[in-house]
Amino acid sequence: MHSGKSRLSLIHLGLALVLAVGPSASGMEHITLKNGFELDCVRREIVGDKIRLYLPGNASNTEKNYLEIPADSVMNVEEIADLPKPAVVVPQRPVAAPISVAPTKEEMLQMLSSAGVAHNIDEDLLASVVRAESGGQVRAVSRTGAKGLMQLMPGTANAMGVNDAFQPQQNIAGGSAYLDALLTRYHDNVALALAAYNAGPGAVDKYHGIPPYRETREYVARVIREFNRRKQIALMAQAR
Repeated sequence: MHSGKSRLSLIHLGLALVLAVGPSASGMEHITLKNGFELDCVRREIVGDKIRLYLPGNASNTEKNYLEIPADSVMNVEEIADLPKPAVVVPQRPVAAPISVAPTKEEMLQMLSSAGVAHNIDEDLLASVVRAESGGQVRAVSRTGAKGLMQLMPGTANAMGVNDAFQPQQNIAGGSAYLDALLTRYHDNVALALAAYNAGPGAVDKYHGIPPYRETREYVARVIREFNRRKQIALMAQAR
């Protein structure tokens, strides 16, 4: 455990690192955290001892789509250079994307366990989110375009480094990383983090709590109910 002095030094080091890197010409930056997690942001700003990272998205909601992380968790910041203009190519016959194979129960448990350890989130909570989001369907797509086991929106998937939202391991890793960031943002308040996962952090911030949306409130209750059910089953199994 760091002492108060050493932790303060780490915060100053993180702030110095961020301040030392100027804004990129493209307006996009690639952030690498000490835990190995990487994401892209359109800009960043310091808020107390935290750094607020604004994630890519529609211009209309960029100001609401951000994550706050401890300053001392940043390891590196890189500018993302402007992409060169695409060369003119002759259209080719499209190649069908490989169909993602549904994981076995054991494989699913292993992926959830690994993601839980990586982000310090109870794997039963992750499993409960998967059940509520997709019912365990690898290729689930919502009416709003969310994809995969943890129903990642395209912008969120991109920010979390997910190349194929239909790949179970990538989807769980990205969804877990996003939930981790939301738990950090709401000081480990699970209900608020789940509400933000469903309705977006902008809605939670607007209403200073769980938004008065029926879908969101039912979602939070459903996830917590499933989480409690799993814990009850585990306790009963231990008592035998």
